[in-house]
Amino acid sequence: MRPCRVYRALLLALIILGIVPAYAQTLTPTRTVTITANDEMKLNITEFTAKPGEVLRIRMLAVGTMPKATMSHNLVILNTGTNQILFAEAAAKAVSTDYIPAAMKSSILASTILIGNGESAEIVFKVPSKPGNYPYLCSFPGHFAAGARGKIVVQ
Repeated sequence: MRPCRVYRALLLALIILGIVPAYAQTLTPTRTVTITANDEMKLNITEFTAKPGEVLRIRMLAVGTMPKATMSHNLVILNTGTNQILFAEAAAKAVSTDYIPAAMKSSILASTILIGNGESAEIVFKVPSKPGNYPYLCSFPGHFAAGARGKIVVQ
């Protein structure tokens, strides 16, 4: 079997087994939004607009000099209406899950992995079809309170 066919067969098997969701292969981003986080616990973009149902790639870059153990970043996009303060408080206690509170997973639309300075992470997701403000934040302890937050305005 040729390598391309082997890859396709493996991917199909993973989809059938439910390990890779089928929709993951059909999401083609219309654009990329790059957000940087720094040692001052700030994000360079605190608001941007998206069309209902648009597929976005968000690239998160950690820029700074502090070590990952003391200065990590992620990007968590929440459902509209989610209490961000309660989410950030629960996240600060969720050390074992990289500051993603298991009890509040249903509030999360998408999230990146936790990254350190000099690292990057990407997510590709479909923007909700319902217009509104969808908040995002860094859930590493103290970052939300310091201002590492923003919103996607879906209109």
